Amino acid sequence: MTGPGVMAMNGSPDEAKARLDQWAEGLSAKAAKYESVARQTGDLRLSATSVSNFVKVTVRADGSVTDLEFGPQARTVPMPELATLILDTMRRAQAGIAGRVGDVLAAELGDEDPQTRELMLADLRGRFPEPDEDAVEDSAGEPQETERDDDAAQDEEPW
Repeated sequence: MTGPGVMAMNGSPDEAKARLDQWAEGLSAKAAKYESVARQTGDLRLSATSVSNFVKVTVRADGSVTDLEFGPQARTVPMPELATLILDTMRRAQAGIAGRVGDVLAAELGDEDPQTRELMLADLRGRFPEPDEDAVEDSAGEPQETERDDDAAQDEEPW
C-alpha cells in the first residue's frame, strides 16, 4: 500500500517523517484556501433592481435576503404585483450567485479540486437558476434588469 498517510516499507523513518510533514503542510495550505473561500463567499452580496426602480433586493451567497428597498413609486403598484416584483427581483439577484462564487473559487483554488468546484457550482446553479426573461416584467410591462454589486459599489446607489 502506498499513499500520503502510509509509510513506505523501504524508506527510513526520517524519510517517512519528512513525507508525512510535507503531506500535512499541503493539507494545512489547502484548509487555509478553503477557509478564505468560506470567508469571501460569506461576505458576498448581490443586488438586483427593477428597471422601474420600484424594488431593490440584496442577497447573500446562500440566497438569503439581506436587504429589501422600495423606490418612491413602489406605493403606486398594486400589492399582488408588488409581491411578484419582489420575488422576481430576488430571483434575479440570486441568479448571479454561482458566477460570483465561481470567481472566488477560481481566484483562491486555481486549478485545484475541479470536481469539488463543479459540484458546488452545479448545486448553486440548480438552486438559483437564471430567471426566464420573458416571464419577468414589472407593472409597466418592461423587462427587469439586474444590477449585481458588492457592498462597496452599493454605497454609490442613489437609493
